[in-house]
Amino acid sequence: MADSTRIEELRRRVQKDPVSIAFAQLAEELRRAGRFEESIETCEAGLAHHPGYLSAHVTLGRALIEVGALDRAHGELSGVLRAAPENLAALRGLAEIHHRQGDLAKALEHYRAALELARHDPDLEQIVAELSRDLEPRQAPAGDAGGLTFAEMRDEFLAAASAGEAPPAPPPDAAAGALPAPAASPSPWADTATAAVEAGEAIARAQSEELQRWLDVLTTESPSVTRPE
Repeated sequence: MADSTRIEELRRRVQKDPVSIAFAQLAEELRRAGRFEESIETCEAGLAHHPGYLSAHVTLGRALIEVGALDRAHGELSGVLRAAPENLAALRGLAEIHHRQGDLAKALEHYRAALELARHDPDLEQIVAELSRDLEPRQAPAGDAGGLTFAEMRDEFLAAASAGEAPPAPPPDAAAGALPAPAASPSPWADTATAAVEAGEAIARAQSEELQRWLDVLTTESPSVTRPE
């Protein structure tokens, strides 16, 4: 809690001299004390006389965040950064605004910029680490679908279909790009395997019929040829 005596002392100075730059200190003490509306009013009154006072704009922006006026706060703090790109308080304030609005990518960008200025700040390090985990999840290695790449699974399927066997089912947690899991309806895998078997049987029948015709010709022209039983 800010020292109330300090606040009253600064208030008297500002009341005695309305154009005194002490307004900025008073506004910041009020903000730290949680008296955000008073802080905002003090900033606005003082900035009417000192519009270029950046620290007062920062205090105003941070107090506006606390009362939920995020758009106004964004305008104040963005103006500060245009004039002073390395203003740490403005960077943290903008990061908090984006965080509250759910724009985590933008929030992370500003938190990282703030951490560059305040290296080893434990609070910033924790926030950056948490947002990084949320936005940059660990990616599975390409082709790691149960140990088989897409091409390997395809080749196994084709080999099994040609042999008339049931093709291997893809793993239930196959990564994107792997063969799709069998649907509840009749599986196209089984249809393809059955078609391959039927095609092989048709070829065998055709070959058998051709052999039979050839043997018939031989036995007709040469009676001494004995037909196999």
